[in-house]
Amino acid sequence: MKEQPNLSYIHQLSGGDPVFEEKLITILKKEFPEEKTKYFKHLEEKNYKLAAEDVHKLKHKISILGLELSYYLAEEYEDELKENDLSKKNEFEEVLQSMQHFIDELK
Repeated sequence: MKEQPNLSYIHQLSGGDPVFEEKLITILKKEFPEEKTKYFKHLEEKNYKLAAEDVHKLKHKISILGLELSYYLAEEYEDELKENDLSKKNEFEEVLQSMQHFIDELK
């Protein structure tokens, strides 16, 4: 079974403060699509060094959504991109898709 994005880390960080949680979710909704777009743009341009930097930024969103295994995958993929290796690309992009779907469903 694949891991599912969740808000447990956000709940943990906020200590149950709904205003703080809302701020974090708002940031997530704003930044994630922007960072994802940059990643795909750099990948398309075959600028793997910048794509690796994008993956590095996306790792923070991955961890905020409680995706521990996906975080390790992103770390490996980031290192591989620096070597122009795209072997984990599809797996990583499935994580992005899952995150986007989850974020889209948030109020």
